[in-house]
Amino acid sequence: MDKNIARLRRAKTTRSHIRKLGVARLSVLRSGQHIYAQLFTSDGSTVLASASTVQADVRDGLKGCKNMEAAAKVGRAIAEKALAAGIEKVAFDRSGYRYHGRIKALADAAREGGLQF
Repeated sequence: MDKNIARLRRAKTTRSHIRKLGVARLSVLRSGQHIYAQLFTSDGSTVLASASTVQADVRDGLKGCKNMEAAAKVGRAIAEKALAAGIEKVAFDRSGYRYHGRIKALADAAREGGLQF
């Protein structure tokens, strides 16, 4: 089985569970060069906030865009934007990725920033 197909299968299962919870969803995308985070409404129709290492304000002061330090900075940025939008409680959608490394760093930084998972 292809790795990406298996990851998307896991992501679909998680997203169906999150949809039943009825809370905002913090979704993460990890590429080889960057990491992205988006905050969706409970039904998934609208993006409320987003942050990524592509953005210049997040990228400032980083050595690279594909390490745990960059992921933590994205987590702090998405937490600030979510709190500004009035969202405190979210469901963390790791998009089928294992919870370690950059994904864990982003989640921990978002929690420290004030989001509740």
